[in-house]
Amino acid sequence: MRRAIQLALLAEGRTSPNPLVGAVVLDSSGSLVGEGFHTGAGNPHAEIEALAKAGEKSVNGTIVVTLEPCCHEGLTPPCTEALIKAGLKRVVVGMVDPDPRVSGNGISRLKDSGLEVIEGVLQQECESINREFSFRVRHGRPWGILKWAMSLDGRIGLPNGCSKWISNSFSRDSVHKIRSKCDAVIVGGGTVRLDNPLLTSRGKANSEPLRVVFSRTLDLPESSKLWDTKIAKTLIAYGPDGNESFFSDLPDGPEKLRLNSDDPSELLSSLSKKGCNKILWECGPLLATSAIEANCVQELVVFVAPKLLGGETAMCPLNSFGFESIDSTYKLQHSFLERKGEDLSWSLLF
Repeated sequence: MRRAIQLALLAEGRTSPNPLVGAVVLDSSGSLVGEGFHTGAGNPHAEIEALAKAGEKSVNGTIVVTLEPCCHEGLTPPCTEALIKAGLKRVVVGMVDPDPRVSGNGISRLKDSGLEVIEGVLQQECESINREFSFRVRHGRPWGILKWAMSLDGRIGLPNGCSKWISNSFSRDSVHKIRSKCDAVIVGGGTVRLDNPLLTSRGKANSEPLRVVFSRTLDLPESSKLWDTKIAKTLIAYGPDGNESFFSDLPDGPEKLRLNSDDPSELLSSLSKKGCNKILWECGPLLATSAIEANCVQELVVFVAPKLLGGETAMCPLNSFGFESIDSTYKLQHSFLERKGEDLSWSLLF
């Protein structure tokens, strides 16, 4: 199962809206004879890849798979039928698929066909690699990561708006890696006006994440790196107060999405329907605060640089939540802390 998990992670950031899945086939004597992983939606599932490599050696053998085999017809045929046809004796499953079309039905189908099924092997590890997929299936919106870089005294910029560069090149490279494993990166109009960002993984992803500009008013610059969609797609999402005349002089590349409200959860519901499992918020204080309040942030990644910016009017990463007591504040769970040169990178879960 540990090998199957390693295989699954080879496709991290490339399988949405599907999960990460790895599979290993053992022959009747327990020797490894085939392995595979799911490389992307529409491509063969991990079990099919592993069985193809094992061939007839899979007869009376065992397949070890990180996720319950599917039993429904989607872009590919059901894996349960392929496992039954292969003549396997045993199926070892890491976790039950949270998708209601499968969720236990795949295991039942295998058992009803006479195969031995062992469930829950390294279940926690298998669930961990697919927490974003499981979250989207259960909640109807992608897993949200909020990222910011700040000084030791909690500032993300000077009073004049200058923020380049608070973090070092190692931290910025880490941000590009995070982007490469996300399906979309979201910024607000203020970030577009102030920073004119590119929002790509700088080539670390085979397919760049969708760049999303979430604007209430569409008060956006006519010229922006994001309007050039040759290297990455761009989606402009806006609420009912958006001035759509902005689009008259805009290039044809960016996709437009009119929302019924300025609620971040509505935007994420739309991105879920587009197949996003994981998104990255790289926005300013106003939108970041709104995203947290709407329960659209599940993970926080903060880069802390050993610098002091000072100033009561200096930029902070968040606006006020209106808390009146420490007991009512958000309490996060520590995930991990690591060094990025002189910077620190801290990951936390809500």
